[in-house]
Amino acid sequence: MMLKCDGVTAMIDVLIAGGGYVGLSLAVSLKKAAPHLDVRVVDGAPEGAWKRDERASAVALAAERMLDVLGVWNAIKPEAEPILRMVITDSKAADPVRPVFLTFEGDGGEGRPFAHMVPNTALVGALREACGELGIPIRQSTMVERFTSGDHAVTIAFAGGEEIEARLLVACDGVRSKLREAAGIKVVEFDYGQSGIVTTVEHERPHNGTAEEHFLPAGPFATLPLKNNRSSLVWTENTVDAERLVKGDDFLFEVELERRFGHKLGHLKVVGGRRAFPLGLTLAREFVAPRFALAGDAAHGIHPISGQGLNLGFKDVAALAETIVEADRLGLDIGSLAVLERYQTWRRFDTFRMGVTTDVLNRLFSNDITPVRIARDIGLGLVDRLPPLKNFFIRQAAGVAARGDPRLLAGEPI
Repeated sequence: MMLKCDGVTAMIDVLIAGGGYVGLSLAVSLKKAAPHLDVRVVDGAPEGAWKRDERASAVALAAERMLDVLGVWNAIKPEAEPILRMVITDSKAADPVRPVFLTFEGDGGEGRPFAHMVPNTALVGALREACGELGIPIRQSTMVERFTSGDHAVTIAFAGGEEIEARLLVACDGVRSKLREAAGIKVVEFDYGQSGIVTTVEHERPHNGTAEEHFLPAGPFATLPLKNNRSSLVWTENTVDAERLVKGDDFLFEVELERRFGHKLGHLKVVGGRRAFPLGLTLAREFVAPRFALAGDAAHGIHPISGQGLNLGFKDVAALAETIVEADRLGLDIGSLAVLERYQTWRRFDTFRMGVTTDVLNRLFSNDITPVRIARDIGLGLVDRLPPLKNFFIRQAAGVAARGDPRLLAGEPI
């Protein structure tokens, strides 16, 4: 459904800029809990672009619970592969043997896996279908050109002169958010000089639900289980080498891939396209401004070393949706800074903590300094021998809701 605006239209409640999993899940969360709210989504990508996304993401148990409450998990589940075991090694790419220093096995609670690997197309497709069922308009090939926040509304202008008024504008437009910049929100940024190569491989033997993270001198090399004897790869290299591998000869790419993947699962075949994404740390200093909020990568971009980027975005959604819905039920102005400050307080510290954690882990493990390697391997071995500590890390990976966390993450409706 298209937004048709002749001049300035009547005010809507929430306009979400960004049609990825964060923007769509926020729209569904709001409309499920408060059907009377007029919620709309605009997305800069052309129609059908999401269907060409070959990536997959780790969906933690808490996010699974949220998607279940939103009524989309059953549509996603047939494409989701449970992660039943996590193996961590530390070596060089050329080492003939990769000693295992740490393994995680068990569930995240209630007998359910602590995470599933889900193709992005399955995730976004299910959320778009839910938007359609709830009557949430999604306008493609449309970007917010500028906006002006007033006392009672934010006036939002699109290319071509169209304008719309909303009580709240939410930016879910990615780590290089133009709307964040337009709002004057500053960020803490650091470029790691690394890129993450993402592709999909097919192998002869089953992975049995095992995810592996090999810490190599250039950065982590993660293999994550997918359906049908396939694995999703997140392969960290310095940016120059990553670009060379992605743009270079197929044979060279496969040789370098086999050096890192090994032969334990038999013959490998690259079955997806390969792309390299620059890696860095980006943390917004503020998550909100009058009648404006950031969510997902627009608020934070972290290293994929912990596989928590998607789940941080879902935490934002759960917190922001609960903030908006509860304010609406109390008759408060959902776009006021006083209301939005609750969301910022809820999310900013957790995001900062995760950003610092991934930054420290990447610096600790993306090197080949002998004393550092010895110290970190001893540390991994100690964790492996302490079941209570291992269980703590499993619960962290599962994103199991703690007291005070948003209700959606505990599987409860708002």
